[in-house]
Amino acid sequence: MDAAAVVDTALVHIDPAIGLTDAEVAERVAAGATNAFTPDSSRSVWNIVRSNVFTLFNGIVFTCFGILLVLGRWQDAIFGLAAFANSIIGCWQEFRAKAALDRLALLNAPRARVRRNGAELELAPAEVVRDDILVLRAGDQVPADAVIVQGRALQIDESMLTGEADAVDKNAGDDALSGSIVVAGEGDAQVVRVGADSYANKFAGEAKRFSLVSSELRTSIDRVLKWVSWIIGPVGLLVLNAQMMVAGGWIVAWQSGTWVQAVVNTIASLTAMIPLGLVLMTSIAFAVGAAKLAARQVLVNELPAVEGLARVDVICLDKTGTLTAGEIEFDGAHPLADASADGAQVLAWYGAAPDANATARCLREPFPVDAALRSERYIPFSSARKWSAVSFAGSSIHAVAGTWVLGAPEMVFGDAASDRTGELGRTVVDLASTGRRTLVLAHSDSALEDADVESERLPAGLRAVTVLTFREQVRPDAAHTLAYFRSQGVGIRIISGDNPRTVAAIAREVGLDVADGFDARKLPEDDTALGEILETEQMFGRVTPEQKKRMVVALQARGHTVAMTGDGVNDALAIKTADIGIAMNSGSAATKAVARLVLLDGQFSHLPDVVAEGRQVIANIERVSMLFLTKTAYATGLAILFGVMVLEFPFLPRQLSITDGLTIGIPAFFLALMPNAQRYVPGFLRRSLSFAIPSGIIIAIALTVYTRSAMALGVSEPQLRTGSTIILAIVGIWVLTVLSRPINRFKALVIGAMFIALLVVFTIGFATEFFQLVDPGEQAAWLVAAVTICTIGAIEVVRFFHIRFVARSMAAALATPRPSAQATTAAASA
Repeated sequence: MDAAAVVDTALVHIDPAIGLTDAEVAERVAAGATNAFTPDSSRSVWNIVRSNVFTLFNGIVFTCFGILLVLGRWQDAIFGLAAFANSIIGCWQEFRAKAALDRLALLNAPRARVRRNGAELELAPAEVVRDDILVLRAGDQVPADAVIVQGRALQIDESMLTGEADAVDKNAGDDALSGSIVVAGEGDAQVVRVGADSYANKFAGEAKRFSLVSSELRTSIDRVLKWVSWIIGPVGLLVLNAQMMVAGGWIVAWQSGTWVQAVVNTIASLTAMIPLGLVLMTSIAFAVGAAKLAARQVLVNELPAVEGLARVDVICLDKTGTLTAGEIEFDGAHPLADASADGAQVLAWYGAAPDANATARCLREPFPVDAALRSERYIPFSSARKWSAVSFAGSSIHAVAGTWVLGAPEMVFGDAASDRTGELGRTVVDLASTGRRTLVLAHSDSALEDADVESERLPAGLRAVTVLTFREQVRPDAAHTLAYFRSQGVGIRIISGDNPRTVAAIAREVGLDVADGFDARKLPEDDTALGEILETEQMFGRVTPEQKKRMVVALQARGHTVAMTGDGVNDALAIKTADIGIAMNSGSAATKAVARLVLLDGQFSHLPDVVAEGRQVIANIERVSMLFLTKTAYATGLAILFGVMVLEFPFLPRQLSITDGLTIGIPAFFLALMPNAQRYVPGFLRRSLSFAIPSGIIIAIALTVYTRSAMALGVSEPQLRTGSTIILAIVGIWVLTVLSRPINRFKALVIGAMFIALLVVFTIGFATEFFQLVDPGEQAAWLVAAVTICTIGAIEVVRFFHIRFVARSMAAALATPRPSAQATTAAASA
């Protein structure tokens, strides 16, 4: 459905100056015509259940579980209970994280501004009703589909809904789509569609939903699961055929009933191949990380974003609200010697204007309104132009005749504002170099014409009247946080709309080695050239919103993973384009709506916490994945070897449950949540497989050699299975120990507890009976010892070379630019 065709409902006449009355609101609430539609900021309940329960491999496991129950072999169906437990734990952990995130999202939801009974009110978006009059100002996000009834230089950005990059001018009769953002001007709009019928909700517009964060963990694990899904069918048939042949052939096995054991053996081989717990551990690690960050007042809008910031190698910072506290205060007025007009009344009007931004509102106290002025023509401020202009009605009043312009000196007077040979340039440069923000009030004898307003152009004959300065308080945590990122090899780019000298002065306060900064008006239009400049320059001033977005794209094109922080509506496009967007809670609703992370208390110092959580998730899941993938490798190798060699599978499913639980599943749960500050380096799956595959092959060969040798010694089937279980249990504990190095007290406790649990299983009477563990016999015992020692030695050799391979690959990865999220996603899908 075309976005332009959304608003097709006939308008009920409502006086925009008054809005709805209380009775009319009550009538619409009773009719259900409210905007009560609250999409989850985090994953929905159904998505959580589906991702943890309704998966391909859960389907295979539960099918095998059901078959064993039907066959009366419930003792061998323990793995099914483990799969149930995995699903329940995964859902429970994510539900807890979701509850915390949703509570925070509810407390920090954007507000809607409406006019009722002639007064402006701020409401929750859900309280808006059909026919409400919305009062729209720069920075607002439209809460419901509406029609503009009046506006002044109103511009709305619909890019998050329609893909249209440029802001759209809106006049009376035009539609305003829910989820779009007001970027300039002001106006009133009458609501025509609410709730589930509105454009953003009905078509899941991007402003109200969060596309998937690129996650190397998730894509890598999905790739492994896809590989296993391709081979599990053919390997299963191969194993089943071998087990039926061992039982005397298909016909004999069916007639004698030995097919039951053949099916049980096949199920044992198939369930061992599935790295079921790896998905669970990843989900839990993400969920716990998000919950821990929520306790630190960081709202995570999508769980893999926890991983995302750990992969970032360039962070772009908006100055206001990020490096500085975002609270601006008036510093002083500096009249110019050749000024022929006094702009005090005009400054008072700018400070009291309904659409005054934070900077203009600072003028209210030093310039109180003595006599009310009424604007005749007005060009509102926009972050792209960085100036506004006004002509007043009754222009015969000499004090305010003509046109008045308030804006950034460089945007109003161009290069003259930085030329020290002139009074204006000298004043602006000297003041900006002290770290103060500067604005200029200029005057022209010519009044604004309709054509000037339409084309948003400056009047001719402008003369500077006064340079205004404003101060911002540098955040006390900014210097420490930036030092942390520099120490971690993360590039820093400060991108601001302010004077480059002002931004450079503040950058020097927070420890950055910059001179005067780069004036963004001199940036090239070519993205390749822009990327080259971004590689060498750290600080940019006079940057427009579109340039911020272009900078992010240019960095991504050069192979960087980019984070963008900000709080203003002018940051929204760049924040959405970045791999990881981070918004301050003090920022506009539009900015928070598209960010992956929101710093609820506005503390910039939380970013190292987010990086640390992401690194913990990545490093621990990499370690855990080697456990699970080693199991998948040896299980697949065993299935193929025993299928080709037509040997009876050397384990019962219940015996594999011992090794799965005590050498992989339970310890992996603890290892996945341990502190880990290892620096992120791309190539998680390659590093994991470089250990898991050779180790798995060694274990599979060792068990095959043991089986062949035990058969040659005439060892009975129960003794052979017991010996195989002992070998796999001890080797599994050793693999766990190898991957846990360096060993600390906590890791030693986990490993020791698992070893004790294994001793209990192999020595307690009812346990040995249940798991069908018997004395393997003296000859078999010596064989078990020999095979175990040789296998452990071979795994140590693998680990020796693996450590050196990882060191070389990490050094190579750090020496080359990282792929961006887009490139990573493309490579993962290739």
